[in-house]
Amino acid sequence: MTKTVFVGMSGGVDSSVSAGLLKKQGYSVVGVHLRCFNLDGCADRDLEDARRAAEVLDIPFYVFDFEDAYKKRVMEYMIDGYKKGITPNPDVMCNKEIKFGLFLEKALEMGADFVATGHYVKIKRGKEQKLFIAADKNKDQSYFLWTLTQKQLKHCLFPLGDIKKPDVRKLAKKFRLLNADKKDSQGICFLGKVGLEDFLKKYIKSKKGNIVDLDGNILGKHDGVFYYTIGQRHGLHLDKAAKSPESAPYYVADKILKTNTLVVAQGENNPALFRKEVKLVNLNFINKVKNNQVVYLRVRYRQPLFKAKIVIKKGVRLVFAESQKFIAVGQSAVFYAKNGQMLGGGIIK
Repeated sequence: MTKTVFVGMSGGVDSSVSAGLLKKQGYSVVGVHLRCFNLDGCADRDLEDARRAAEVLDIPFYVFDFEDAYKKRVMEYMIDGYKKGITPNPDVMCNKEIKFGLFLEKALEMGADFVATGHYVKIKRGKEQKLFIAADKNKDQSYFLWTLTQKQLKHCLFPLGDIKKPDVRKLAKKFRLLNADKKDSQGICFLGKVGLEDFLKKYIKSKKGNIVDLDGNILGKHDGVFYYTIGQRHGLHLDKAAKSPESAPYYVADKILKTNTLVVAQGENNPALFRKEVKLVNLNFINKVKNNQVVYLRVRYRQPLFKAKIVIKKGVRLVFAESQKFIAVGQSAVFYAKNGQMLGGGIIK
């Protein structure tokens, strides 16, 4: 019996090629564009690109309107996080709440067996579903999918797991897709070309505060600690505080919300920018992990994996084999086995 798959079509080349590949593999494919929320006006163009791709592939096409849910579950989560002085990850939340939450639920209600997206990640099936780093390590998006559960993964397909990006573009031309050369989207999905600080200032009132060095000396002023993240270098305007133009730049080492103080450290290898371990909350284990197991970890997207030990005792801690810099509270820590299998993740406390 032919299986039905609803493909989330963003208007980009990756999801369009995913739909084409699944049709070629014999699935009954339905294209779906998820209307969420977008600030820079490209949403209508993306919808049209998705619709055209569905036409070329000769598949049914729907639009699911998730704009209100996206504002509540993703955008407000992000704003609330910055208000609390942490660095949230809206793309992780979008996958959890929208793509593999509402979209998956609605697709199954409408008779789908699976949903598919253009994410670069491998899935292997057996008694348990297992996720692995994609063949194209430069495009791998497993970092953003650590919240997925076994129940969800049973209904997920990721056609691009074994394909490199240049080959995806070749396939797009083979399928005669009009978006074959469309540029990849960058940064936070709904912001587009709108700067993060400009966006946040609409929702979080600016509040002048001091920028201090590790000894408490005032070096400058800022508009609010909420607009900054750990490890940030740009936007501090501390050129005059440096002893000379050749001096090492300053980086955000800490944010003290109570006093609205930004603490900076000079030089990217300053010990104040490093941590040896982190605590995690909101854990999700895709597959079983043992106490004191050695895992391979990343605490931000595209970061090279590094070795750590997972300690499960009165909560969960990750103890690093070597100290790591620029670790921001609120970001995702995602852990893998040595063979590239993603085991789960959590939010840095």
